[in-house]
Amino acid sequence: MNKTINLKIKSRFVEEYQDKYPLIQKEIFQNIEDLNEEGIIINLLSPNNKFIAKGYYGRQNKGYGWVLSYNKEEQIDKTFFINKIKNAITYRKDFYEDAKNNITTAFRVLNGEGDKLGGLTIDYFDGYYMLTWYSLGIYSFKNTILEALQEVLKQDKTYKGIYEKKRFDTKGQYLDSKSDFVCGLQAPAPIIVRENNVNFAVYLDDGAMTGIFLDQKDVRKNIRDKYANKKTMLNAFSYTGAFSIYAALGGAKKTTSVDLAKRSLLKTSEQFEVNNIDVNSQEIIVDDVFNYFKYAVKKQFKFDMVVLDPPSFARSKKITFSVSKDYVKLLKEAIQITNKNGIIVASTNSANFGIMKFRQFIEKAFKELKEKYEILETFSLPKDFKVDDNFRQGNYLKVVFIKKK
Repeated sequence: MNKTINLKIKSRFVEEYQDKYPLIQKEIFQNIEDLNEEGIIINLLSPNNKFIAKGYYGRQNKGYGWVLSYNKEEQIDKTFFINKIKNAITYRKDFYEDAKNNITTAFRVLNGEGDKLGGLTIDYFDGYYMLTWYSLGIYSFKNTILEALQEVLKQDKTYKGIYEKKRFDTKGQYLDSKSDFVCGLQAPAPIIVRENNVNFAVYLDDGAMTGIFLDQKDVRKNIRDKYANKKTMLNAFSYTGAFSIYAALGGAKKTTSVDLAKRSLLKTSEQFEVNNIDVNSQEIIVDDVFNYFKYAVKKQFKFDMVVLDPPSFARSKKITFSVSKDYVKLLKEAIQITNKNGIIVASTNSANFGIMKFRQFIEKAFKELKEKYEILETFSLPKDFKVDDNFRQGNYLKVVFIKKK
């Protein structure tokens, strides 16, 4: 059982937490020196000792932990986690139905604070459950959470096994095994999952990533169903080529996938192959995207569609890229190699700014190039990536379909 302490919060933060703001921040505490062990359960008290909420101490880039309950008597135990997981699965019953029908067999089951369990996500990959821990604090509940999950999964006839990813700085201390496998059956490498009737090769035991970002499923489907037919498409920062696969299946004349990582060539080729697409009919380039843009401008290449989905921060030998500082420049590069009436799919997963700021980036890029544009539609996180209404910055994904006029 994790230790519990009482901590008073400063008076100016009381109303915010009474309104059920879920993120525990460093600056709210009067006596922060009492926080000395991640995983401690904290009772947040007002300056006059009135109970407000309880959560846990766990440091990650967003803050110092998450609120778990507003009920003073509620115990953070196996029953608590069983209820959270059951509620999350019930919310996603449509996704389980799609999995049963082999339409989509990969989706998010529990989305951190969106499902009132900040610091933990659970993804489903064709019967395998992947837990991702974002702080040592939530990881300290691992055994209890695993027991709760296994209890719930007794009802799941598709259940095969459980994997995990640790996304916090362990300094070597908590990496008890190189394997991400936890229990149940071990998955083949790769397993083939389905998303909107598209195949993806996924690796559950191969470092931080699996081979697919599940939060872009609606965007990919939109590209396939509405925009790709008879178009040439450039997929910048392509990772394993998911946007390219959808475009090809949507009738694109040709896709060009560009990513700096050397393994992107093999990984993207594999995704084409598992969808019975001739890899030689597509183009896969290992290069810095900014170098490729310069090359494309010099060669006067033009594309009917350009997908921009950069990491929030990246560093290569010559360039350091930050979405907040450099997206306008990136967009200007893309505009120059997009045909008239072509489509730019501008995307970011940065939680540091909202959709209005992102629209300002778009407006500035086109204005500086004296080009006209039209915003066709926007996307945020799909339904399985549930968002807490009291923590809107959790809805980090911003995708805008832009027509260059």
